Amino acid sequence: MSSDPAPRHQSRERALTLLYEADVKGETPTDVLAALPVAPDPYVTTLLEAVGGQLERIDELVGAAAIGWDLGRMAVVDRNVLRLATAELLTCDDVPTAVILNEAVDLASAFSTDDSGRFVNGVLATVAKRIRPATDA
Repeated sequence: MSSDPAPRHQSRERALTLLYEADVKGETPTDVLAALPVAPDPYVTTLLEAVGGQLERIDELVGAAAIGWDLGRMAVVDRNVLRLATAELLTCDDVPTAVILNEAVDLASAFSTDDSGRFVNGVLATVAKRIRPATDA
């Protein structure tokens, strides 16, 4: 029996809170990570470095998929869930696309508005098809 899913879910939650902090403070994810008094779980670090290292590309992918939505108009949580999941799609080949999408929808549903799960799912399905066209999203 693997104990991996719960810790990864917790890592995604922690990464989301740190991305939210970076976004609200106008800092980079890497800066927020560096300022932590205790280093987070390695997967949190992986996710934050992935977002920080490819933020421009991630925002372009999300912006192109979110028809009619400017990134700046999105709810802060939604925007950062989308960034987190897009970074994971780009850099974590060992994580199945469906798992990334399901986790993102769960995070958006838990921490944002009633409509956020559907919104995140729709945008990420489009992003996933562009990043991982050979897989079923």
